[in-house]
Parts: sequence; structure tokens; C-alpha cells
Amino acid sequence: MKKLISMVLATIMIITFMFTGCSNKSTLTPEDPVTLTMWHVYGEQADSPMNRLVDEFNSTVGQEKGIIITVTNVTSTSKIGSQLLDAQSEKPGSLEMPDLFSAHTTTAMKIGSDHLINWNDYFSQEELSNFVPEFIEDGTMDGKLTVFPVSKSSYALYINGSKFDQFASETGVNYDMLDTWEGFFDVAEKYYEWSGRKAFCAYDYLIRHIELDMLAQNEVLEYTEDGWYDFESETLKSSWSKFASSLVQGHTIISDLYANTQVMTGETLAGIGSTAAVNYYNDTVTYPDNTSEPMDLHVLPLPKTGNGTQYMPQTGVGLSCFKTTEQKAEAASIFLHWFTEGERNLDFVVETGYMPVNNTSY
Repeated sequence: MKKLISMVLATIMIITFMFTGCSNKSTLTPEDPVTLTMWHVYGEQADSPMNRLVDEFNSTVGQEKGIIITVTNVTSTSKIGSQLLDAQSEKPGSLEMPDLFSAHTTTAMKIGSDHLINWNDYFSQEELSNFVPEFIEDGTMDGKLTVFPVSKSSYALYINGSKFDQFASETGVNYDMLDTWEGFFDVAEKYYEWSGRKAFCAYDYLIRHIELDMLAQNEVLEYTEDGWYDFESETLKSSWSKFASSLVQGHTIISDLYANTQVMTGETLAGIGSTAAVNYYNDTVTYPDNTSEPMDLHVLPLPKTGNGTQYMPQTGVGLSCFKTTEQKAEAASIFLHWFTEGERNLDFVVETGYMPVNNTSY
């Protein structure tokens, strides 16, 4: 009887080993490559840095492993969210849902974590420890890492340096005055008067600046069933009034879409937007009368609030994978490991105006 039990246990162990071995075996083969479609937001120009890296991957690791990545849509961060949701719902006229795509966490939430690859299943804890923790946390929802950080951005203040020099020489203002919001609003008022009622600056993300201003005054922003804000808060009223006063007087404006367009056409002297927007600034400013002058672009940090703790936002999309087959998931994981390696990730973000995501490059 003991001998029989031993034989049964041995057989079970062998079968278990065989199945375990099979589960760890790659589903990929160079003889029959798998194709992944991709949407991304890194440059709507033909010579996109992402497209070049995809070509490099396809001709090296992809060729060796049996993976082909095809970019089927290069779009913008302002458009890709709605395009993805249209594709998922198979809205008439929409493109087919891609395998890999750039996504904000908010978009991933709308798609649903159950429909997306959990990158935690394809990266070990040791591997994940090589990435900036806050970036990993930002892409995690429902305990699943569904938006893997590949690049990050923050906000900056962009100045048309040529026009600012003219303005400064006649009014006595200087760049140091833009170090705080109080100085910023003072300069904005002076520019409005000096320029003949033109706005000084266009905001891309006004509400975020108000929130950061509140946080710097130790206000707690915590989502509840009633929303983000305590409308009885004196801090909220103070921060809101600070920005609203400048807006209603015309000293500052909210951008039409992105502030760089208004800076480059001379509608405003400055713009506050994503650090990645640097790619969309030209070397010259072209005014409505078709005259132009060198931009002499200056890039400054966001103005500060008081002397306490200062906050900077982390923004930007990550990479998500729509859940279909294990073969495609494995292929996507191999590409993501390759794409986020130290020097390669650093080279990519330098070209695209973003920040790197792994600790060494960061």
C-alpha cells in the first residue's frame, strides 16, 4: 500500500512539473511572429522618436523573439482618450482597438482594469523597484498596475524672451519677479497696461494651479462623495480669488487648447503648460501682421506659494495593453522591458521633452 501511494505521489509530482514547465515556456516563435498594433502620442510628425524605437525593436529583439509592432495611430494626449473609448465600444467610424496604447490613468479606469494587462504579472518586485515609486503608484488602480510609466512630465512657465526683454527694459520688471504667484500677477498686470490690454499668460491647466496653491497652504484635498472641495474653506476662497481676479481683468487667460500656440502668435507673452510642450515651441514668434522675431524661449519653474512645502504635479501618459491572448501579453511585456531600460529610456525622454521613469536615469 505504501509503495502504491509513493508511486501515485511521484506521478502527481511529475505531472505537476510538466505543467509548470509548460506554463513557463514562451508562447512566441520567430517562425510565426505575433503582431501588436500600437497607438501613441509621441509626436504627430512622421519622424516620431517612438516610431524610430519601434523600428529598432522590430529589427532586433522583435525579429529574434517573433514580435512585430505596428503603429496604427499617432495622435495627441487630448484626443487619444476618446479615441480609445470609441474603439472599445466599436463606435461606427472608429479605429480598431489597439493592443498597446498610451493612456492616462483616468482613461484606463474608464476602459476597466479587467480589460487591461496587469503589468505586475510580468515584472518582478525587484524589477519594479528600479522605477520611481510615485510613477508606479500613479499607474496602479484596483491593486493592478495597468498603466506602466514610460515617460513623465510636469509643468513649466514658458516666456517669449525677446518680447519680455523689451517689456522689462521699459518697466523695470525681471524674471526673478516670476518666482512667486504674487510677483507673477504683478508682472501680468504691468504687461497688460504696457502692451495695450494684452494678456500676459495663457494657462493650460488652471484648476491644477489652484489646487497646488491650496496644498502649499496645507489644505487637504481628499475626494469624498460630495467632491474634491470644501466650499466653506477660506483657503479655497483665497486661492480661487487670486487666480480669478487676474482672469476677469484680462491679465491672464485660459488657453484655447495649448498655450504654446498663443505664445508663438504673440497673443500672450507667456504660457504655462506641460514640460513636454517644449517640442511644440518654434524658434520664432509670428504676429498677426506677419511680422516675426526670434523667440529666445525661456523656461522657468512654476511660481511658488509662500515659503512652505511646494508641490509639482506629475503628468503624462503610460503604456497599457488591451487584454486578448497570452501570446500578445508576453510580446507586450518583452517590448516594455526593452523600452524602459536605462539609457534607452533616457535617450527617448530627452528627445520628447519628458522625464525618465527608472531610478538610475531619473
